[in-house]
Amino acid sequence: MKTVPLGKSGATVSEICLGAMLLGSSTDQATSRKILDFYIEAGGSFIDSANIYAWWVKGCAGGESETLLGEWMRQRKNRSRLFIASKAGFEYGTVQRGLAPSLIRAECEKSLRRMGVDTIDLYYAHVDDRATPQEESLDALQRLIRAGKIRYIGASNFLAWRLAEAQGIAASHGWTGYCCVQQRHTFLPPQLGASFSPQIAANNDLLDYCAATGMTLLAYSPLLGGAYTRADRKVPDQYQGQGSDEGLSRLSTLAREMGVTANQLVLAWLMRSTPGAVPLVAGSTIEQVREDLQAASIILTGNQVAWLRDGGERPA
Repeated sequence: MKTVPLGKSGATVSEICLGAMLLGSSTDQATSRKILDFYIEAGGSFIDSANIYAWWVKGCAGGESETLLGEWMRQRKNRSRLFIASKAGFEYGTVQRGLAPSLIRAECEKSLRRMGVDTIDLYYAHVDDRATPQEESLDALQRLIRAGKIRYIGASNFLAWRLAEAQGIAASHGWTGYCCVQQRHTFLPPQLGASFSPQIAANNDLLDYCAATGMTLLAYSPLLGGAYTRADRKVPDQYQGQGSDEGLSRLSTLAREMGVTANQLVLAWLMRSTPGAVPLVAGSTIEQVREDLQAASIILTGNQVAWLRDGGERPA
């Protein structure tokens, strides 16, 4: 698997990230370890978790994903070969939503303990907290960087103007800014005015911002829970409307002609678009993860990327 730059941080990461959201919870521990092993054997090293994963699963309280990751890393003795991401900001249990400095510090310490690591490679502000000044949140993150507890910082579920504001604050203090943004992003564009609250989908403003600044875009929920390939999974209402049927038709046509699945073509399209995105894949079986990782080998021309997105004259 190839690597790509992580914004302007100087670090590189796997071009497809393994999402660990349901590992150790709805995906049982034995299967979770097999999926992790398979991803590493396929050449990947970028694994994404969060403090809240997966509190909403029956019998879980949050932290299950990080705990599973920690146990697996100790068993495999492979921490030094991995790039681990985690997050704080959303509520779970008795923890309130927000990015207050005290919350950031406390949740980072919990994540470090769960995973049994000294440093988290990439730590996200998981949700934009409008009640806490960005300067205070960024200061707390800088202190964690200086303490060696985290290496790089990212944002998730932020609008482009809030990212720009944060980067300006960081620059004015000589601080490390956000190197990436993780946002809901897929082949179908969300309809105008569509809400995913509390999540935020990538829109044209964010795509332009990432392309102009070199900030890496990570795409979560890229496959819409299987809606591109499974008859029993409906495309979410937020993506249905003018142009969606035509887009799905183009996707199906090109996937059939190329001998790949629609899911694989979606991931390849995300990676080859401008700005190129790092998709997060999160299969519950090795077969699903294998299918997703094979997207990295799909070659798309610029004309094919544009046709899939906009339609018009079919490229030769």
